[in-house]
Amino acid sequence: MNTFRIALANIRFPATPEESVALAEQAIAQASLERAGLICFPECFTPGYRGMGKSVPPPDPAFLERAWSAIAAAAAKASLAVVLGTERVVDDALLITALVINRDGTVAGFQDKVQLDPSEEVIYSPGSGRRVFQTGPLTFGIAICHEGWRYPETVRWAVRNGAQIVFHPHFHEAEPGGYVASSFADPANSFHEKAALCRAAENTCYFATVNFASAGSPTTSAVVRPDGTLLSYQPYGKQGLLMADIDITAATGLLAARCKSV
Repeated sequence: MNTFRIALANIRFPATPEESVALAEQAIAQASLERAGLICFPECFTPGYRGMGKSVPPPDPAFLERAWSAIAAAAAKASLAVVLGTERVVDDALLITALVINRDGTVAGFQDKVQLDPSEEVIYSPGSGRRVFQTGPLTFGIAICHEGWRYPETVRWAVRNGAQIVFHPHFHEAEPGGYVASSFADPANSFHEKAALCRAAENTCYFATVNFASAGSPTTSAVVRPDGTLLSYQPYGKQGLLMADIDITAATGLLAARCKSV
């Protein structure tokens, strides 16, 4: 067994972009105290996800650079790898992305969201390309929200290229009159959490999905084993870090490797 500890930051939606940085720094410090090797944040945590009634200031590349630097410094101090849900401006286009920061605070790179939800197309532009990342013995990929739930190939590509786990930063809040979930992947819940189970089982990899903490949220943060069974999940709406010890050797990628196309 080769065990690696991860942390999923199931914390509240930041009131301001500045608060997103402070909350990220606090979560990184706490994850380090709990001996995690990597922490993952929800979709667009810094500065905050746009749309769905959220009031987020206009895109500000200068703020993003300062925020990333501050969070990278926190990562280096904690000796902790970070997957930060964020956004970036490329050639005047606003992209949803995940910034990966190494344990020494250097930037490993970005994974942009390639498959947008139709509701996002008036705000964001799609990215292109996929890659995997490495921290210590762990190789991982990233599939952001809609693309991880609805496009299995985004997860399969990462696993076929060596990923033992795919992180899934997402944003999912309650809708007025919507069903309030209480148990992960209950038959009465939406399809989303069943999709998380499928992404792990169909690729023989770990799948780690991370959401904001909010009242009545229809999905929560969870870690799924390579056989499609649930390892752990965060109680719905409860703020905190979901810690999980994963056995890297169990993530063989067998079923992903047997697929004839991606």
